[in-house]
Amino acid sequence: MGKTSAVAARSATVRLVDEQGASGKVRQIFDDIKKTKNLDHVPNFWRVLATSPAHLELIWGQLKALMHPEATGRTSKLDAKTREIIALAVSATNGCSYCVNSHTTALRKQGVDSETLGEVLAIVALFNGTNSLADGYQIEPDVLPPVE
Repeated sequence: MGKTSAVAARSATVRLVDEQGASGKVRQIFDDIKKTKNLDHVPNFWRVLATSPAHLELIWGQLKALMHPEATGRTSKLDAKTREIIALAVSATNGCSYCVNSHTTALRKQGVDSETLGEVLAIVALFNGTNSLADGYQIEPDVLPPVE
């Protein structure tokens, strides 16, 4: 038998926090997410995390500091596009379709075209394969970075 419509319509394993009804710390964080990420709505990921305001605050603080350091008054050695490419690569490797879509959207907003996305994903696929080979063969590292 096929999936029931209730399962197909469900968007998470918990009820998402209503963006309009959010208050207190959650409201502050939701507003900061929209401002920092230049969005007109709070994405579902954050609405799910808001079921635990402390967890929402922790994850948003980490993400804001690393992915949007300029918003925290910090300068990053990596530009915004590079940070998003890394996020996309890890998300693709981990098989997170939510994150792949989110980071692909962010890269598209930065002007990244389909050919560039294809190149990023080809590199991801290449290194997932070569990493598996090196790990499977248990090759001893012999190309070592200098210690600073």
